[in-house]
Amino acid sequence: MADIRSPLPGTFYRAPSPEEPPFKNEGDAVAVGDVIGLVEVMKSFMEVKAEVAGKITRFVAENEQPVTAGAVLAEVEG
Repeated sequence: MADIRSPLPGTFYRAPSPEEPPFKNEGDAVAVGDVIGLVEVMKSFMEVKAEVAGKITRFVAENEQPVTAGAVLAEVEG
């Protein structure tokens, strides 16, 4: 099992906007480089990309949750 972690502190978003579906859901396959969410800090959005391939087993961080740098956002099973 591998973790996808926040690259910086901010607010985690699972979708590109409130009107759009999430980038990924639990159970979805993920490849290296796939965007799984965004972290916003001071109106700047940074894509969070998977560094491992597998299946997302669980999102640890909720949508719109404040996160710290290095916080686990999602768990991936290889």
